[in-house]
Amino acid sequence: MKYIIAIIKPGKLDEVREALGSLGVTGMTVSEVKGFGRQKGHKELYRGAEYTVDFLPKVKLEVAVDDALTEQTIATIAAAANTEKIGDGKIFVLDLGEAVRIRTGESGSEAL
Repeated sequence: MKYIIAIIKPGKLDEVREALGSLGVTGMTVSEVKGFGRQKGHKELYRGAEYTVDFLPKVKLEVAVDDALTEQTIATIAAAANTEKIGDGKIFVLDLGEAVRIRTGESGSEAL
């Protein structure tokens, strides 16, 4: 099993969610986060004064998938979140040692 964390632009969340749903991914966790990568924020103008926005709004998407679905999930997220502009985000993949569904006690892939 793999635990996939994707940091994407907020405007791409619906596209990514729909694409993952059509792939068969049954659950995900979404958090609104702020951060920056290589783009280091940007400058904005407000009432004639210029100021720097260091942390940009992003969405953190967390998905646990079976090993067989890992590559497809990564490719699906990357394709759906891509705008070909700076700040599209990143995908991190971690090994998931165990998963347990609290209601039924199922573990492993059955818990996903």
